Amino acid sequence: MAKSNEESCSNLNATSKPPLKKTKTLAQQSSLNLRVSVDNASSSSSASSSTTQTKTDFSDQQWNYPSFLGIGSTSRKRRPLPPPKPNSNTLPPLSDFHHPNPKTSLLPPSSSSSSSPSITTQQQRQQHYIFYLLIITCIIFVPYSAYLQFKLAKLKDFKLELCCQIDLCSGNGKTSIQKDVDDDGSSFSYYILNADSRTIALYIVLFTLVLPFVLYKYLDYLPQMINFLRRTDSNKEDVPLKKRVAYMVDVFFSIYPYAKLLALLFATLFLIGFGGLALYAVTGVSLAEALWHSWTYVADSGNHAETEGTGQRIVSVSISSGGMLIFAMMLGLVSDAISEKVDSLRKGKSEVIERNHILILGWSDKLGSLLKQLAIANKSVGGGVIVVLAEKEKEEMEMDISKLEFDFMGTSVICRSGSPLILADLKKVSVSKARAIIVLASDENADQSDARALRVVLSLTGVKEGLRGHVVVEMSDLDNEPLVKLVGGELIETVVAHDVIGRLMIQCALQPGLAQIWEDILGFENAEFYIKGWPELDGLHFKDILISFPDAIPCGVKVAADGGKIIINPDDSYVLRDGDEVLVIAEDDDTYAPGPLPEVCKGYFPRMREPPKYPEKILFCGWRRDIDDMIMVLEAFLAPGSELWMFNEVPEKERERKLEAGGLDVFGLENIKLVHREGNAVIRRHLESLPLETFDSILILADESVEDSVAHSDSRSLATLLLIRDIQARRLPYRDTKSTSLRLSGFSHNSWIREMQQASDKSIIISEILDSRTRNLVSVSRISDYVLSNELVSMALAMVAEDKQINRVLEELFAEEGNEMCIKPAEFYLFDQEELCFYDIMIRGRTRNEIVIGYRQASQERAIINPSEKSVTRKWSLDDVFVVIAPGD
Repeated sequence: MAKSNEESCSNLNATSKPPLKKTKTLAQQSSLNLRVSVDNASSSSSASSSTTQTKTDFSDQQWNYPSFLGIGSTSRKRRPLPPPKPNSNTLPPLSDFHHPNPKTSLLPPSSSSSSSPSITTQQQRQQHYIFYLLIITCIIFVPYSAYLQFKLAKLKDFKLELCCQIDLCSGNGKTSIQKDVDDDGSSFSYYILNADSRTIALYIVLFTLVLPFVLYKYLDYLPQMINFLRRTDSNKEDVPLKKRVAYMVDVFFSIYPYAKLLALLFATLFLIGFGGLALYAVTGVSLAEALWHSWTYVADSGNHAETEGTGQRIVSVSISSGGMLIFAMMLGLVSDAISEKVDSLRKGKSEVIERNHILILGWSDKLGSLLKQLAIANKSVGGGVIVVLAEKEKEEMEMDISKLEFDFMGTSVICRSGSPLILADLKKVSVSKARAIIVLASDENADQSDARALRVVLSLTGVKEGLRGHVVVEMSDLDNEPLVKLVGGELIETVVAHDVIGRLMIQCALQPGLAQIWEDILGFENAEFYIKGWPELDGLHFKDILISFPDAIPCGVKVAADGGKIIINPDDSYVLRDGDEVLVIAEDDDTYAPGPLPEVCKGYFPRMREPPKYPEKILFCGWRRDIDDMIMVLEAFLAPGSELWMFNEVPEKERERKLEAGGLDVFGLENIKLVHREGNAVIRRHLESLPLETFDSILILADESVEDSVAHSDSRSLATLLLIRDIQARRLPYRDTKSTSLRLSGFSHNSWIREMQQASDKSIIISEILDSRTRNLVSVSRISDYVLSNELVSMALAMVAEDKQINRVLEELFAEEGNEMCIKPAEFYLFDQEELCFYDIMIRGRTRNEIVIGYRQASQERAIINPSEKSVTRKWSLDDVFVVIAPGD
């Protein structure tokens, strides 16, 4: 019967459609599953129906999908099933049957495969329970073993005492031995403190040695043990305990600065205590003696050389090894601390504890000249302290300052690295205790530099302690000045460097030699401005105050009744009142004082009028960002019909756009006419295209394109100067020698002014120099003048830092309106070869509403401001000139 069934099955397979293709592994697995199902079904009464159902159900997991179908194509490893038991009712393999519908022929999922994860979880839990049981057993039986040893030791002691005496207890009939045995609690504590404490110490040492390894291995299981003891099951994912402990240690060492030192101290104490306990367990000394020996082994690794006994030597060597590690860590910490402190000092991170110092915020090319002027100002008080805060390395700043080759005369310069925009860095340099704060302009363009200065002023106003001194801010653009004053208030004094230099160059072009006079007045090396009150002069007229100081020259009055307004060159009839102060030009603030009125002789002198203005022809070589303001100053100074030639590389249309953006109305100019020429001032053929021999004044400006590089800008200016001089000298023989300059008619007898003219006997060349070291190259020839822009600005900043009231004086003298510094010929005040004292010339100057502050004789190389012997008569000539403060035209 079985054979006929097999033949019928084979015939059925041969006549039907071919089955779905499966891999060999799938066929074998399906055959095994089918045989197991048939064996289970043979025990029931409906064997045939169960067999049919088993044959037609398969799980989708038992198919092997092609590899291109993705994750499902991966063959899964299954637990091999045991071979089926031999049974007569076993059906043939699945491959012998044909199922027309594969979906209905799949077997149900195997129960063994579905229950395998739960079996694995149960096994893991069983392993955990076994591990927890072992730990609890160790915890219970280790103390119990110690207790048994205690009992054994006590029995030995009692055995010895039994030979001596036996005492009966009154009341219950027990012996003292039985009483001691029953009272085991107090005897156990007595044992720990006395007889067998060395054994307990040994167990503690062993437990301490094993504990770190156990914790490192099984620390992550501690939360699971806690949850198990609490009968709770936490399914949420949590960070392992080892990682949390490591994170807490990391945070502890990062936040607390003394964490390393505390950890080292704890490690040292632990090593001493642990080593002393170990020595106490293996030797016969007391615990205090063991701790002392442990300390000696930690402090000196050679102290264990004389120990005896194997156990004692092992312990002593271990303690000495730990001591060497401890001291190595200590040396490392000490070395790191010293290195960090030295590095902090080297980088300028330490706090400056000073009072009444001058604080400079920022770094620029003007810093060298500024430090020099401040050091000269502090010379009279024996020196001072200057603190520099900049965003540079401290070593680099100190190296640059050391290259200045200047004696600071007792003044100390302290450098700190930091940002003036950060309040913590400002507090580090004691900003609230400084008597003056100077904010230098950065090397960026004008708008960026002024924006940074504005942020620095905002930072200074945010200092909680308040500012004791005033703030001097170097601005780059005059248009940004009102905003900074609005933010800073009364504490802010601004010095617009670029505009000041532009106006000064115009004044020097119209009056050669004026730059040298401004150098003497602005710097602290010679005479400078001071304001001080003199009550003994109250009630005197200004004409009498003018000759009251033998060592100073009064220039104005600070009126107390008018809110401290400074009046330069007041009327002779002004009467000094209570609270008024006198503005003077003197050598130092403690070198002058009023004296008795001298006898002066006004006498008869020529009363000449100012020569009329004539049209002039001026050339600008280069482009400055404030050139529109310079044009406005020229418009105010020059006569109608004058010409201004602009020679630079900026295209003409862009020039007009920049001038209009600066607020200049080109078509509204009445006195001057603009002539544009495009070219490079350092190329000879470009300069030869200009009529250089026809200009009255030539101004060589520091071009905007190269002003960030001091060396490049000065080299360009020097090259342009040499080329212009050479071209003019070559064209000199072909010029009309009868042509003279009308503008210098008032100086016809002045040899000094003629020396400042160019070789063509007409042009005056003014060069803008940024580096003071270039001055020696320019001053080799006396036929050209120069303006040290950076040094003059540094002088002005230093003067305003010493006394902020001087800023009002400088603003008026540099402006195109009000009083100004002028050079006047001697023929305005005296006759040729007339003998007069300087007081006489001052009195004659008052008839012209002028204040004579100095002179230069024809035989001298430099002008003398505030001469010392004013009452001494000397002979004057018409070739001399006088420096005066006079009202503007």
